[in-house]
Amino acid sequence: MSVDQRAPAVPRTDSPAVPARRHSPSPAKAVVVIAPLSLTVALGLWGIRRKNTMWGDEAVTCQLAHRDLSQIWRTAQHVDLVHALHYAVMHEIFGLFGGGLLTLRLPSVLAMSVAASGVGLLGLRLAGPRAGLLAGLVFALLPQVQKYAQEGRSYAMVCALVTWATYALVVSVPHRARWRWAVYGSTMLLACLLHEFAVLALVAHGVTLVVSRAPRPVLRAWSVAAAAVVAGLLPLAICSAGQSGQVSWIGGPARLPGFLAMAVVGVACALAPLGVKGPVRLSVLAVPMVVLPGLLLLTASLVKPLFVDRYVLYSSIGIALLLGAWMDYFLRRQRSSRIAWIAAVAVLTALVPPSLSLRTPQSRSNDVTAIGAAVRKEGRPGDGLLYLSGRYRAWTAAIPEDTGFLTDLALAEDPVSSNTLAGVELPAQDIAARMLEFDRIVAVRDPAGAHSPTDPQEEAKTSTLRRHFRAHGTTHVNGARVTVYVRDHDPSPKAAPGSNSPGPSGEVMR
Repeated sequence: MSVDQRAPAVPRTDSPAVPARRHSPSPAKAVVVIAPLSLTVALGLWGIRRKNTMWGDEAVTCQLAHRDLSQIWRTAQHVDLVHALHYAVMHEIFGLFGGGLLTLRLPSVLAMSVAASGVGLLGLRLAGPRAGLLAGLVFALLPQVQKYAQEGRSYAMVCALVTWATYALVVSVPHRARWRWAVYGSTMLLACLLHEFAVLALVAHGVTLVVSRAPRPVLRAWSVAAAAVVAGLLPLAICSAGQSGQVSWIGGPARLPGFLAMAVVGVACALAPLGVKGPVRLSVLAVPMVVLPGLLLLTASLVKPLFVDRYVLYSSIGIALLLGAWMDYFLRRQRSSRIAWIAAVAVLTALVPPSLSLRTPQSRSNDVTAIGAAVRKEGRPGDGLLYLSGRYRAWTAAIPEDTGFLTDLALAEDPVSSNTLAGVELPAQDIAARMLEFDRIVAVRDPAGAHSPTDPQEEAKTSTLRRHFRAHGTTHVNGARVTVYVRDHDPSPKAAPGSNSPGPSGEVMR
């Protein structure tokens, strides 16, 4: 048979004649994104007002975000430079939606919701749909995530940016496109400019790539992106180092047991074969994220105390991925679903008490609205007002009506005009002289009555109260004491009838 007489060849069916169409997002992917996001929004809105209370750091955000951008910049030259970008962002949000309590906290709710969806996508990519869904839901339920989703500070925004930078990293490893690395680098830089300790996540990413034995071009691309992030952060880090006195309140690691417990649980989960094989394994990504940022901060604390758990809040990304993937592994191995349901109910039940307590005013270290309310209740028009120490002035500035009818005895220049948080105080001798012009003084002081004996202004306040005034009554609130002092015209001070002897600060000990 000649070639022309052969039967026509049947085309092969295993190679498409036309390019394949791009698949639309699968329902599983949509669920992995939407379910964690929705749960985080619901938990964030639940009790978001905390009975209309506010804690000290939020009061600072509220105060500075109400200043114009030039004032924010000038203030940042003296104090809180590390949070300057966050204040500028909140200034614009306040300009659009007003400066109320909801406006203060809703950006954190939305940011944490975006982070939860990113955690779900990371889990989906590294371990499958069910692991992604579980990781996103676990992230939303973590107590520290619920807490900072309802605070008007930068930590939720930083967590969201680190989450999506991590996702960009995972996606960039196999594709190696330059624009993907540019997205990764710019997202990480923005996170670091919001809070400079986000740079510790960059270290965790580098360890992940090294342990994953990433190809040399990938390591080179990451190194370029990391160098750009560090270069962009360096001016902020150098300038903010001159304001290191702001973290002098950190006497030791704050909430260290919680971090250690999270690290132990994360490493224990990683002992199981989690996720799927790929350029980046889930455990290799998540364990450094859980352990390294906190460990590096603890190491730095050997020189200067710096560890506070919220500074490395983004470590929650790693623990959520590990727990989600471990639960997926457990469900795949468990033939009976009864045990899985019992375990799930037990975990949810254990989370109820912390979830409830986080939405009470007592869940924060102080309550500036309670402090202001106590001053308003105890003070009378024409009374003097005294802050021991002066930093408390920044807290009551959030609601000026609470203190506006009193005379601030130590204030020389108000916070706005002086571009500071707490204003500029008079010299020690002038403070003492002004105090003696008043017969009644309302004093806002530390809960334990502590003050700096080396500060001449604080020493002038306490010594004048001790010599010339006696405590008439004290109101204890979360984070402070508000004491009314009345002038004792008797040159030999004596205790009020029926009370004990005055304490060392002049306050009647009860």
